[in-house]
Amino acid sequence: MPGHGEALTRRTEPRGGEGLALVPSRGVVMLFAVACGAAVANVYFSQPLLVTMGHDLAMSPALVGSVVTLTHVGYGLGLFLLVPLGDTADRRRLIVAQLLLLVLALAVVATARTAAILLAGIAATGLLAVVTQTLVAFAASLAPPAERGRVVGLVTSGVVVGILLARTASGLVADLAGWRCVYLASASLTALLALVMYRVLPRHSSAPPTTLPYGRLLRSTVTLFAQERLLRLRGLLGLLIFAAFSTLWSSIALPLSEAPYFWSHSAIGALGLAGAAGALAASAAGRLNDRGLSRQTTGIALALLAVSWLPLAFIRNSLWALLVGVILLDLAVQAVHVTNQTLIYGLHPDAGSRLIGGYMVFYSIGSGTGAITATSLYAAAGWGAVCALGAAFSCLGLLLWAFTRHSTPDPAAEVASHSSGASTGSPTYDHASES
Repeated sequence: MPGHGEALTRRTEPRGGEGLALVPSRGVVMLFAVACGAAVANVYFSQPLLVTMGHDLAMSPALVGSVVTLTHVGYGLGLFLLVPLGDTADRRRLIVAQLLLLVLALAVVATARTAAILLAGIAATGLLAVVTQTLVAFAASLAPPAERGRVVGLVTSGVVVGILLARTASGLVADLAGWRCVYLASASLTALLALVMYRVLPRHSSAPPTTLPYGRLLRSTVTLFAQERLLRLRGLLGLLIFAAFSTLWSSIALPLSEAPYFWSHSAIGALGLAGAAGALAASAAGRLNDRGLSRQTTGIALALLAVSWLPLAFIRNSLWALLVGVILLDLAVQAVHVTNQTLIYGLHPDAGSRLIGGYMVFYSIGSGTGAITATSLYAAAGWGAVCALGAAFSCLGLLLWAFTRHSTPDPAAEVASHSSGASTGSPTYDHASES
């Protein structure tokens, strides 16, 4: 196995006078995608296992419900507290350390004999699963600006596939070997990935890390939101698209478990395969961003997201309508998500971890809002009301894009317009402003 960056290919960037730069090979990019998917899946493994876990540890229904809540709370805290460290620490060492600590947290969950130990392990698992976003920022930093969209698109595809297939995988493993084996298997895979990452990732990224103290590092994340209008707008778009995404995936099991389908949990979980196909197809959005087409990509994807709720509204009458709606929705969400991350990273590459971590806070808020609202609305008004809610989130995103598409800079378009010619470096974040 190649060591410490040998798997990266050396080549000349298309910039005058910049010389040779290490850029990731396709194999290394796919390794990033697999690691991202494996890490983020830990946030969702518990959802099909709640009843079994509750019976095993004699937990009350309310306490069992807190398993999912604590996982997402931990993840949200990690986005703010841990991901920004990627701008100050050696990312290779940080990633390996977080993966090893994640192995420990998963082992605690798998061997828990009391509810308190289980909940502590679950919270730690959510906190450390944010290594996913450190990996995304690292992959973006290794790619030259003209190829950043392609790299971010491939890596982010791994994230979305991990989210969609986590419930399916955990349900199948639990049926075969019990819920504890889900976490033992994940711990084993994570340990293997930590070893591979230690051997493959370069010792140092192309840009030296900032030396901001930890407190100022966290404050600078907030400052970036205050300074960058594009970051705020793309964060709001992220909130709305993931609210729509969560509206579907948090409530889809309810109508599918009723007439005319009466699907089992395994069959409902397998629907994630259709969503994964849509997410993988949307990786092309990254290449469109590299060509300077981020505005058009965003608009088309948001329009598809709004349209996807039309076939989804007829799922009780047609399985094909269900499949078409799921594929369209996941393709659209992924396309906008890839575009968002590519654009915001281009604002300040030296603050990439803070930018992506802060953006993903909006993802968490949107996901939580969609899940809580959709399940409550289904109980009160049925599936039609859920589809109306998802369509409302989608249309709000489309309106936000329509009214702001010409009023913010487009770093991807600037990179594409200078792909041949003199060097045009990305703007540098002024750390002195935090003094």
